[in-house]
Amino acid sequence: MEEIQSKCKKSGLALVIMALILGASLFASTFWVSAMIYKVKALNFSISVTGSAEKIVKSDIVKWSSNFSRTTTPELLKEGSSQMKADLDTILKKFNDSGIKNDEITVQTITISPVCDSSNNVMYDQYGKQTCGGNNLSGYTLQQTILIESSEIDKVTKLTQEAAGYFIDQGIIFESKSVEYYYNKLADLKMDLISEATKNARERAARIATSTGANLGNLISAGTGVFQVTSVNSTEISDYGFYDTSSVDKKVTAIVRASFNLNK
Repeated sequence: MEEIQSKCKKSGLALVIMALILGASLFASTFWVSAMIYKVKALNFSISVTGSAEKIVKSDIVKWSSNFSRTTTPELLKEGSSQMKADLDTILKKFNDSGIKNDEITVQTITISPVCDSSNNVMYDQYGKQTCGGNNLSGYTLQQTILIESSEIDKVTKLTQEAAGYFIDQGIIFESKSVEYYYNKLADLKMDLISEATKNARERAARIATSTGANLGNLISAGTGVFQVTSVNSTEISDYGFYDTSSVDKKVTAIVRASFNLNK
């Protein structure tokens, strides 16, 4: 009889434990479902939008690279060097007459490259410098590069358009290289555009909220995208940001992604 009572007590205890476990599981499941419902509801009471702002600016720095050259025989190398000096004086005078100051001009040293009788004879030494194999040297090409960096945008631009033709008439082998335009106050402009883009994002979010019968709440988060600096009518952009250097007038665009609370 005692043995039967003991078994009954144990069975009852097991049932109680099982009931407690089942109850705890149901409670945890209910809590998890409630938490998910709350999370979903919370997500439904926010909105994320993208705002933008842009401004047209004129470049305030121009950079221009050009070079001139002479080719001479080995015997006339000294005379070729003197002719390069005369060419440089002519070029610098033209630059000065066009309104470019000496402190805006950088003249690099002359480079000398051998001219071989045949391209098949071109060789390179251990430093990567071009040489001619055997006795195939026919002469030398002397070349000098000139760099201009100036705030005189219009003057330099006009000079780049005139220079090649003018120097050819002077018997100078002149080559105009890249012309690059930059806006030097971009860092300050970025701050203003971020502020305007954030306002634009809020205006967009408010319109969407109104159309759904909700009121726009506080800003939850905001992040800036990359800046795009393009020519005025260009649609070219890049995921890493774009900076056009070919045009004087530029369009600077800022993007802001923002999230706001919605109040029902």
